[in-house]
Amino acid sequence: MHQKLRLGMIGGGQGAFIGAVHRIAAQIDNQYELVCGAFSSNPEKSKASGEELGLSPERVYATYQELFDKEKQLPENERVQVISIVTPNHVHFEPAKLALESGFHVILDKPMTFSLAEALELRGVVERTGKLFCLTHTYTGYPMVKEARQIVASGKLGNIRKVYVEYPQGWLSTFKEGGDNPQLKQASWRTDPKQSGIAGAMGDIGTHAFNLAEYVSGLAVTQINANINVVVEGRQLDDDGAALLKFNNGASGVLFATQVAAGEENNVKIRVYGERGGLEWQQEDENTLKLKWLDRPAEIYRTNGGNYLSSYAQHNSRTPAGHPEGYLEAFANLYRNFALCVKAAMNGEEPQPEWQDYPGVEDGVRGMAFIENVIASGKSDKKWIDFTI
Repeated sequence: MHQKLRLGMIGGGQGAFIGAVHRIAAQIDNQYELVCGAFSSNPEKSKASGEELGLSPERVYATYQELFDKEKQLPENERVQVISIVTPNHVHFEPAKLALESGFHVILDKPMTFSLAEALELRGVVERTGKLFCLTHTYTGYPMVKEARQIVASGKLGNIRKVYVEYPQGWLSTFKEGGDNPQLKQASWRTDPKQSGIAGAMGDIGTHAFNLAEYVSGLAVTQINANINVVVEGRQLDDDGAALLKFNNGASGVLFATQVAAGEENNVKIRVYGERGGLEWQQEDENTLKLKWLDRPAEIYRTNGGNYLSSYAQHNSRTPAGHPEGYLEAFANLYRNFALCVKAAMNGEEPQPEWQDYPGVEDGVRGMAFIENVIASGKSDKKWIDFTI
């Protein structure tokens, strides 16, 4: 269980934001060693990226197809074991499918694919190959988010009645598409329907909000009523939106995701209310979970605060109380839990329940269904539509 997993990366080369985040997350717990990659669709850029990362030149590939072909030919004790895919949305499905069919486990950045049809097909590939699959919905990795989920599941709040979730950003408040600097490139592909898919803000950050709502509440959305906007003139995809939600237990919810809230950064926030009380968590105060009760004073739970926390929160905490457990640590929790499950599978062992608590292929399918349903509702005169997959 102490041997590092051999990790390969597709995408995430020079100038890419999320690739570096994935590499940091993979390294925090010493569970992986980056051994190969195809870091860019530009072979020269891929080569230069591999050199910067100190990889052997013969294991820096021009394409992901070449990576799979050549890695499969290596001895079993040398070839890559886990593939991390950090490309734009339209280059998710094909490399993930080929990686799984080549015998490699997969970590994939969200949203899972370009379309729901691709997501359903990829789910079939995961089931057919038996390989493990992780989708990096980062915010489920926070200790206090895991604690929130356990509190709801325990029944302490009673029957859940209301869910509010929000993801406000301001970085696309002006037209930033086009140009060569890294932030402009990020804006360009995220707002291009040929690369991002049918949704902009709802695909980029709305999927995070949706995933968080279902993860913490333990419920499934069954109906949706959406308002989708393009605020900045000339933009091709939505940069703002909101939706009313109905859940499978009768609860209702509100979700909003916007990238034109000037001055906002990434303060993801969720509130869940039951018959007896509610809870609240936000990323800008990530170590704190607030519990509010109908018949007694409010309580504040803190990361690594003591034995009152669930095993899930404790397993995913690293530092003494009071030290922030932030975005990179939450990301790393997904990588570590996935690694522990991969190693358990390799050793024929049963993984612990806390290790298995990472987003998987079903989360990916539901995320893609959210995108298609929220956009369909936004365009429909009917508004309330059934959440279909």
